[in-house]
Amino acid sequence: MAIELTLLGYTLVLALVHIMAAAQARTKQYGTTWNTGARDETMPPLRPVPARLVRAQANLLETLPLFAAAVLAVVAAGRTGVLSEVGAWMYLLGRLVYLPLYALGVPVVRTIVWATASLGLVLVLWQLLCG
Repeated sequence: MAIELTLLGYTLVLALVHIMAAAQARTKQYGTTWNTGARDETMPPLRPVPARLVRAQANLLETLPLFAAAVLAVVAAGRTGVLSEVGAWMYLLGRLVYLPLYALGVPVVRTIVWATASLGLVLVLWQLLCG
């Protein structure tokens, strides 16, 4: 099996971690009655850490479909190579580091890590289209 598919699998596990971290933080603030209810009522704004976890989750989910499609396409086309492998590692590791940096409110470094993960996605696409 192509390493890119394994890295995609780990990235999907990371996506579940993002979802659960954001959900747990919201539930901690709003309570289990809110979590198990219809959530129709207007709630106060989230405190900083839960709000950051929700934004980090949304940020991941913006690029994850692109990454998944790129990995599946590069493998299906039989065009895997050094760039797609390095790119998949960069995406996964960047997104892994991004979550705690965002939760802690670390500026600048968080953006550099995001850019690194995004460059990883570009490398996978480059391998697919030009490799």
